[in-house]
Amino acid sequence: MVQWTKNPIKKRVWVALHFGGDNDMANRRLIFWVFVMLMAGLGGQVWAQEAEPGWRVGLAAARITPDQPIRMAGYSDRTQPSQSVSSDLYAKAMVLEDGNGNRALLITADIIGFTERISGPVCKRLETSTGLERKSILLNAAHNHCGPVILANPSLLEENLERPFGEVQWKRVMDYNKKLEDDLVRIGQEALRNLKPARLSRGAGVAQFVMNRREFTEHGIILGVNPRGPVDRTVPVMRVEAPDGQLLAVLFGAACHCTTLDQDYVSIDGEWAGYAQSYLEHKFPGVQAMFITGCGGDANPYPRRTLALAQQHGRNLGAEVERVLAEKLKPVRGPIRTELRFLDLPLQKLSRQEIEALQTSDGPDFFAKHALKMLAQGKTLPEHYSAPFGLWQFGQDLTLVGYSGEPVVDYVAFTEKALGPLNLWVAGYCNDVYGYLPSARVLEEGGYETRGLYVEIGLFASKVQDVVMNAITEMAVKAGRPMPARMARQSPKWVPPGGATPLRVASNSN
Repeated sequence: MVQWTKNPIKKRVWVALHFGGDNDMANRRLIFWVFVMLMAGLGGQVWAQEAEPGWRVGLAAARITPDQPIRMAGYSDRTQPSQSVSSDLYAKAMVLEDGNGNRALLITADIIGFTERISGPVCKRLETSTGLERKSILLNAAHNHCGPVILANPSLLEENLERPFGEVQWKRVMDYNKKLEDDLVRIGQEALRNLKPARLSRGAGVAQFVMNRREFTEHGIILGVNPRGPVDRTVPVMRVEAPDGQLLAVLFGAACHCTTLDQDYVSIDGEWAGYAQSYLEHKFPGVQAMFITGCGGDANPYPRRTLALAQQHGRNLGAEVERVLAEKLKPVRGPIRTELRFLDLPLQKLSRQEIEALQTSDGPDFFAKHALKMLAQGKTLPEHYSAPFGLWQFGQDLTLVGYSGEPVVDYVAFTEKALGPLNLWVAGYCNDVYGYLPSARVLEEGGYETRGLYVEIGLFASKVQDVVMNAITEMAVKAGRPMPARMARQSPKWVPPGGATPLRVASNSN
């Protein structure tokens, strides 16, 4: 027996389904629209199921400004310690936890770079104390040239300076680096304790001050201004908000050196990246702003040379991020999958005669000096440098590629070619800033960015870009990034510019 409904719409639908009748066309229209509304409701439920369960995000920060005069990083001919502090330096941490409990930790800092000598112990301590895997920890530096010296190979560091540190300054640098390591571990642990429900979304803006610095002259390429040269002016932005829409944090980036201020500036300062973060944190009280450096190995801010310009670039970048935050942003959903590879990057094999010829070159002269010294001591020059490369995949919505070293802008185009141009965040200066990561083009043209390693001894071979891009492609496939249609029809591989024979990579996405 039918239970008669009191709802007139349900009643009419039931009659139409079972009896039809004289008003059959009207009944069919009613059924059609009820079906549409039902599907729309189901669609909303499906979307909700995709987005649920949502993210949890934890935040923490530490002031890392040195408390006494200290030797500064970035310019080897800046021979005196810092004389003052014009703005504070910070390290910041963000933990992301998806609905399945997968976690990833991002740490950023207003320093010249994370070398393996710093990042290795930090990651090891965090692995031990938190259970995080190293592949789920990403450290990114602002490449700030107005901060303290960060340790790498101390013997190379001392010998490459016009004036050695001296006992007092050397102890201060060692003490600062030890405290920095402790601070980085502490904020990583603290962020894990501060997890709260959150939503993620993303957008992008433009950084107008980014300028290619590889200036072509009659005497070769110099560090200068090249308005026609390639740069990446993208400003990727990620909004982190509470379930009620309250802004909690903002993550943003730009692909450029923090070198508005030159070697004559002897005050600790956060440079334009620090001023951009400060702008946003003043505009949105209580919000944590974090900066990620992109592939800016061959880019400088323009114009340069004054503190006022560094502050102006920072304000302009902060205002652009603020503008993007007010737009309709795309959701970033989970799950999050992380990958990390240590790659043996190939170094050039040169004869003594070839090395001697590099002593007067701008860039490789650093290599030539130390390589000849090693050979004189009967040592063998290394053939590879082991460097970490990371990749984070956010569901189907975003891929964050973390290049180590100082990658030139070509790696942005390489990444787009290998992985497809959509839903990408391309970062450099991650985990180990060991030197410039050049492309075959840059190596052929010459210039400062060909100088290779500065934490060890070696010049990169032109095939380094193929080694790197094959690994990036393989990591993206394994992490579950949706690959371009052309790659769905064949085994994923990196195809170098110019039609060179590519190296094959695994097509298994498990």
